Amino acid sequence: MEVYSKMKFLDVKTDFAFKKVFGSEDSKERLISFLNAVIQFENNAHIKDLTIVDPYNIPLLKGMKDTYVDVKAVLDNNLKVIIEMQVLNHDGFEKRILYNAAKNYSSQLVKGDEYHLLNPIIALTIVDFTMFEDTDKVISNFKLIEKNDFINYSDDLEMIFIELPKFSKEHHELENIKDQWIYFIKNAGSLEYIPENMAPLVESAFNVSNTAGLSDEELEIQYKKQEFISIQKAALKLAKKQGRTEGRVEGRAEGRAEEKMEMARAMLLQGISLEMVVSISGLSQEILAKLAASIK
Repeated sequence: MEVYSKMKFLDVKTDFAFKKVFGSEDSKERLISFLNAVIQFENNAHIKDLTIVDPYNIPLLKGMKDTYVDVKAVLDNNLKVIIEMQVLNHDGFEKRILYNAAKNYSSQLVKGDEYHLLNPIIALTIVDFTMFEDTDKVISNFKLIEKNDFINYSDDLEMIFIELPKFSKEHHELENIKDQWIYFIKNAGSLEYIPENMAPLVESAFNVSNTAGLSDEELEIQYKKQEFISIQKAALKLAKKQGRTEGRVEGRAEGRAEEKMEMARAMLLQGISLEMVVSISGLSQEILAKLAASIK
């Protein structure tokens, strides 16, 4: 019996990994495959070629104030696609997606240009949270239509959302390449092997995200990105917990202190550095050092 060594793959939901797979110099064929799989073009058309805008290179470790990433591509018919991976929900998120799509649409013209020169924009957003509670659809598509008779106004602005939490298929349940790509994006970071019977370009995405082929610099960048996202998630969770305590009169201070300790414990267990936990929780380094010692 053949024995396989375990592998470790990047979590593709981080900006470094996502752009390494879909936005680097050699990503064109993978990106074409992915977009053809998840976007339904008119008349069953398919992308034959595209240009990746601002191809991704290894970044410097600067301040990481964003928790989303975008890859931009201009297709062979001049349609522009903006692909964004968003791991955290926040106030105004839906408006930001709409604003970015409209901005990319309007910025095509310079003063004096004719409006007919405008090319269509598709904003494809992959989210690691549930956006639309009223539907079980993994992929939702929005266009400009008349709200009663559904008459199409224009195809120039389209927004597509892929909600990863709604995709629950296991490897043996994957039916097509669309399923394979979504499965890869959602699960690559937690897998130990390349699943069998994957399409060649999906398999190539696994190979590119295999940590065995990465430099120490790339691994450090990925670790920092994951740590940053974990901190942001913890901060949001803490804020929600604190919000639920609003309105309490008795025991409010004690309750919040207890919640901060609970959240700090969770962050320390995730391997987040003591200094980061101090900045998020507001607890003193002395208290957190004792807490860290107690859970070792």
